[in-house]
Amino acid sequence: MPHLTLIDFLYSVSGFCVGTLVGMTGVGGGSLMTPLLIMLFGIHPTTAVGTDLLFAASTKTLGTAVHAAARTVDWPLVGLLAIGSVPGTIATLVVLSRFDLGGVMAQQVITVTLGTVLLVTAVFLIAGKSIRERFAERLSGLDRGTTRVLTIALGLVMAILVTTTSVGAGAIGVTVLLLLHPKIPAGRIVGSDIAHAVPLTLLAGAGHWYLGTINWGLLGPLLIGSLPGIVVGSYLASRAHETVLRIALACILTIVGFRLLA
Repeated sequence: MPHLTLIDFLYSVSGFCVGTLVGMTGVGGGSLMTPLLIMLFGIHPTTAVGTDLLFAASTKTLGTAVHAAARTVDWPLVGLLAIGSVPGTIATLVVLSRFDLGGVMAQQVITVTLGTVLLVTAVFLIAGKSIRERFAERLSGLDRGTTRVLTIALGLVMAILVTTTSVGAGAIGVTVLLLLHPKIPAGRIVGSDIAHAVPLTLLAGAGHWYLGTINWGLLGPLLIGSLPGIVVGSYLASRAHETVLRIALACILTIVGFRLLA
């Protein structure tokens, strides 16, 4: 029992640290929590992904409530993303159910995919503004119908990434949404991305629960630490230099990404 108590404490500390970083940077917790569970605690990748999805659903619900109260959620945009992400999540879960998720092959595939997505996320964190400036003029001439189709397609891609790695709905999703919807204020894009992540991670997490890849004993301590961490991080966000934080976070994700690929 003392050993379990110590482990629970370490899980809660990890949850607090990740929650604080999420509150300060706005970057999805999956890009931080999942690698941490795999590399530091030795959790099997599929279990880390499944548990982190329900962890994300809980924390994103809190974030959505804050954004909804501040009226910084564009619900029609959330609906477009969900049109692509809901069937995409279900299809991805069906594919995953065909494999032995506890096997070595599944572990290798998820680890490599996760490492790759982390590196892409790091690029978007550092060069997101440059990417938007480079493609803004080219995408500004898109008609409304094309923009809607591309938004739905983005929801589909996010569903595949999030369901398999629990990463992809943060820096990547926000950057692409800002490109597709330049007239929507950045704050509403972020709020909409967080709101969309709730049904996405909840559905994907429920699917992983059905597949047996949820560690309930791990989920509780993570939430106990993360929820106050998000509050602290949100408080510190206005007092920290965003650019420095993003560069530091991108460096961490790059190192972790390469280690997972190695």
